[in-house]
Amino acid sequence: MRSLVIFLLVLLLMGCKEAPKPLADPRQTKEIIVVTHNGPSTYYYSGNNQYAGLEHDLVRNFVRELGPEYSVKFLVVHNISQVIPALLKHKAHFAAADLTITSTREHLVSFTKPYHQVQQQIVFNTELSKAPTKVKDLFGKQITVSSGTSYSERLQRLREKEPQLHWTETSHANSDELMAQVAEGELDYTVADGHLISLVQNYYPNLGASLRLGKPEQVAWAFPKTGDKWLYDKANAFFARISQDGTLRNLIDRYYGHADRLKPVDVTAFMQRSETLLPQYKRYFYEAQELTGLDWRLVAAIAYQESHWDRFNTSPTNVRGMMMLTEDTADRLGVTDRLDARQSIVAGARYVLMLKDLIPDTVHEPDRTWMALAAYNIGYAHLQDARILAKRLKLNPDRWVDVKKALPLLGKEEHFSTLKYGFARGGAPVVFVESVRTYHKILARREPRHTPIFPSFEVAGLNGIANAPSQE
Repeated sequence: MRSLVIFLLVLLLMGCKEAPKPLADPRQTKEIIVVTHNGPSTYYYSGNNQYAGLEHDLVRNFVRELGPEYSVKFLVVHNISQVIPALLKHKAHFAAADLTITSTREHLVSFTKPYHQVQQQIVFNTELSKAPTKVKDLFGKQITVSSGTSYSERLQRLREKEPQLHWTETSHANSDELMAQVAEGELDYTVADGHLISLVQNYYPNLGASLRLGKPEQVAWAFPKTGDKWLYDKANAFFARISQDGTLRNLIDRYYGHADRLKPVDVTAFMQRSETLLPQYKRYFYEAQELTGLDWRLVAAIAYQESHWDRFNTSPTNVRGMMMLTEDTADRLGVTDRLDARQSIVAGARYVLMLKDLIPDTVHEPDRTWMALAAYNIGYAHLQDARILAKRLKLNPDRWVDVKKALPLLGKEEHFSTLKYGFARGGAPVVFVESVRTYHKILARREPRHTPIFPSFEVAGLNGIANAPSQE
């Protein structure tokens, strides 16, 4: 019976049409076609008019490794349920679409070595529902998941033990959209992976997650079962390498490392102030971008983390103003009044740019910006100590994902006593940077980028979240 079900599923996916012709050998065409779908974990058009997404970056790195003569073309389908059918119809060489390895999918495609682990959870509205703690709590509730997902497979297995469990499936909304419907009270529940929930909670602080469904699943690329294995073997070798040299860890941190830093109350307050306070100061943030090339939304995120956009903010150590400048830094930058919002914002942006210029050329974006923000918080000298310490610990001093492990150690005598600049509260810049990253992501989704009439700089390439066109 199981074999028959799988056979019928394949016929359904293939549309009962003639077997399609295989794609041309990429070793001849030098073009790799990859099927994916729009989403924050896969492929999207960022708030800075750049393509982004973990799968996008992984594919780009992989094709680059194949050789300079190779190029990539992304086939972007509407939702995840269309990914494997496109692959089976030979429309792409492989799928990079945040696909988890499931028993049903393994009958249809060959998966590479997994590169990420995720956990399915029930998503609910904290303002309207109690957190479900057992499957029986879901009986009689309105549950919707995207068709063709591993969530549907998991629910089907649960129903074998709990026949009263019911849900609906849709091909017209992805997981992000369904979570938005839960946040807006249109659905009782949906199912999503934990890393996606953490991202969406930054835009909908009333979303909660509970009741883990089964064991964690592995994410991997999918290849057709038939045909030449050359590209498949190359992909496995690629994942083996980036898992060892830290590239994979760095990419995962770039997209998810900041996601669960803020609490719902922090996001709620930020949303409220974005509507009430931010409009008063936008023109100054625009000016800061025009003078420095830094995305105005990044500068605004820094200002919020520093002062909550309160231009009169003053610390016990006399750090003052919107960007919380010290007296020495303000003097260096020609600021005559730290409580003047325009002076503070422009000077703060210039200071970030100065710090970026100090960081060695071996540090690339976006790590360069994150390290400059850490230096903004703790001082460049202590950042240098942290990079030295990271190297001693066999970590990569040019990657933020490793430096942020070394920074908290600056508060331990066994480490700071061996460094030039001594003790520092190194945990603070880690919290600072990760919070700024999250606020910047939220603004990049909510606020349009600023395009000066006469731009002096190109805006720094930092990823935001926005809807993506269908092809690159």
